[in-house]
Amino acid sequence: MAARRQLVRSRRIALTALLALAGAGAVACASGRDRDSQPGPAGVSAAKPGWRVLPPGPLARTEVGAGRVGGSIYVVGGFAAPDGQTTAEAVAYGIRSGKWRPVTPMPVAVNHPAVAVHRGFLYVHGGYAYQSEAVPETDALQRFDPRTGQWSLLAPSGLPRAAHTMAVVGGRLFAIGGVSSAAGPLRTVQVYRPGSDSWSPARAMGVAREHLASAVVGRTIFVLGGRANGRNLGVVEALDARAGRWKRLPSLRTPRSGFGAVAVKRHVIAAGGEELAEGSATIAQVEIYDPRSRRWSRLPRMITPRHGLGLVAAGRRVFALEGGPTPGLSFSGRLEMLSVAKRKLRATPSAALGPAP
Repeated sequence: MAARRQLVRSRRIALTALLALAGAGAVACASGRDRDSQPGPAGVSAAKPGWRVLPPGPLARTEVGAGRVGGSIYVVGGFAAPDGQTTAEAVAYGIRSGKWRPVTPMPVAVNHPAVAVHRGFLYVHGGYAYQSEAVPETDALQRFDPRTGQWSLLAPSGLPRAAHTMAVVGGRLFAIGGVSSAAGPLRTVQVYRPGSDSWSPARAMGVAREHLASAVVGRTIFVLGGRANGRNLGVVEALDARAGRWKRLPSLRTPRSGFGAVAVKRHVIAAGGEELAEGSATIAQVEIYDPRSRRWSRLPRMITPRHGLGLVAAGRRVFALEGGPTPGLSFSGRLEMLSVAKRKLRATPSAALGPAP
């Protein structure tokens, strides 16, 4: 036990030193300002569309979880370089300062988790924890409070799973899809209510899939892509969280898995992922969905295509964090940001999509 504590302490010291170097490398000049959100990252203008490279994170990882709370983006868990061990480490990137800092590690180390943010808390559900040889997935729900810097273990969901997605509507957290060692790809949806610290079942989606992604616009959860039976899917399903009804929508232009999705100004953006065929590559194409026209269109391609990345939005900016630059077990600490051009964001009537979550 003493040896384990010493190892954890040594890793924390090394991480702090790496963060200090990353912060020292950040450019300290005046930044552009996005009227729709917070001030831009240090040294980067948010006025011009296209991708920009930002200071990399201190860890090279893949299959991470990520979420934004206020002006900070948190990246948690995943496989860490150089040996691909599952990590409990968590770091935060300050959007305005352009600097990274360490935060308290998770109680349960996981890769392939689902992450959501609600009322200033970061929630991390499931993932591969390898606490049991028979069931490598976990059903743990971990919550981080940025105000105290502390993690809490909440009620487990009762269904160990990984490579799923989580979305928040109406004060409820929806855990959707993923994979379990017992059942394979899942259609299952479970709902967590923070007020009662309890889980309940919800109507399953139509297509079982893992390594999928989701984004919320109004009261609608858009569930995108994923994989099943060894192939990528372009399928898109939307859940009206108030009525509990699913419907099919136009498919992604690029079938993908192991990617991220975010909502930007009532549009849905998908980026990253990997192809599954022999001789495959990571996916550079980025696409945006307009719910009013029910059409997908292209956005600028990623500078560094990655899978297992975190994708987070702030105003018209999309942040792509860490992830593997080549298929399989590869790692990076890359951080790149896309400023979405206003012409790509046609005004979508609020009444068509319901109130904001």
